[in-house]
Amino acid sequence: MQQEEQFLFKYLNNASPTGFEASGQKIWLDYIKPYVDQYFTDSYGTAVGVINPEAPYKVVIEAHADEISWFVNYITPEGYIYVRRNGGSDHMIAPSMRVNIHTDEKIIPGVFGWPAIHVRKGEKESKPSLENIFIDVGARTKEEVEGLGIHVGCVVTFKDELMDLNGKFYAGRALDNRIGGYMIAQVAKKLHDSGKKLPFGLYIVNAVQEEIGLRGAEMIAAKIKPDVAIITDVCHDTTAPMYNKITSGEQIAGEGPVLTYGASVHKKLLDLIIDAAKKRTIPFQRAAASRSTGTDTDAFAYSNEGVPSALISLPLKYMHTTVETASKKDIQSVIDLITAFLEELDPDYNFKYFD
Repeated sequence: MQQEEQFLFKYLNNASPTGFEASGQKIWLDYIKPYVDQYFTDSYGTAVGVINPEAPYKVVIEAHADEISWFVNYITPEGYIYVRRNGGSDHMIAPSMRVNIHTDEKIIPGVFGWPAIHVRKGEKESKPSLENIFIDVGARTKEEVEGLGIHVGCVVTFKDELMDLNGKFYAGRALDNRIGGYMIAQVAKKLHDSGKKLPFGLYIVNAVQEEIGLRGAEMIAAKIKPDVAIITDVCHDTTAPMYNKITSGEQIAGEGPVLTYGASVHKKLLDLIIDAAKKRTIPFQRAAASRSTGTDTDAFAYSNEGVPSALISLPLKYMHTTVETASKKDIQSVIDLITAFLEELDPDYNFKYFD
């Protein structure tokens, strides 16, 4: 396994729930440090590697580091644990899943239990909901649960890890969006290995707390005050079963990065990205966003009196499950496209629509 893939598996398999991203951020920073001139973090854990930190013109490439999870919300007298969401966690997939409960001292294994099919009542049976999913840690009383170090507020993550599918895809939890952190780290490595000198400062940003409202991006945009921002995140592969292309458009894993049109996406910046893709014959797809993109693009675009921002998305199957699936070919194409754009960008380019 190559160094890049070793980093990918280590980084993706590490849990980094929203608000508790520090361990993953340390892994990411340790990897990226040889490829940047400087790095820093902010008070909530967003990590930034900087190339050419003295340059007055600042360009951001960004991903978010956090993954969806659960919080321990209530422990019953019988020792069962009920949860609430930390981000957009899916109650429908929880029953029978294995989990890790992150206490102050150690990780406690548990399972989301569910009644056997024999005792459920046919068409009238209860469906999974936040009111009825529960975790069993092998304890019979609340006191026994608490004796393990578990308390209200402990964060819970699914145990599933990254796997290879058919040599063409990766599948696992938290590709949304630590795969983005992997991709921007590879951009930094690619620029370093090429010896290419950029005529601007490049800020490689791995932001926290996207899953609960783009909060990390809001904070770091105010700190960096960039001139341009390129955001990478995931979007839906709409060719998988049960998607409606009429409402969701058509994006296909394996057919290239998805470039989004929308109010927060600066059209002139998007055109530059498309030009870079065409010049390097990098495949790409298009999507349209209504009102907002729902990604950190919006946070950067509307910060600091307005920052030209654009979104490069990775088509993803089965978002917010433990088997999120992305094409290896697309991952490389996103890396190549961001690198191509950076190599083409002129810091004197005028992003105003008119004077």
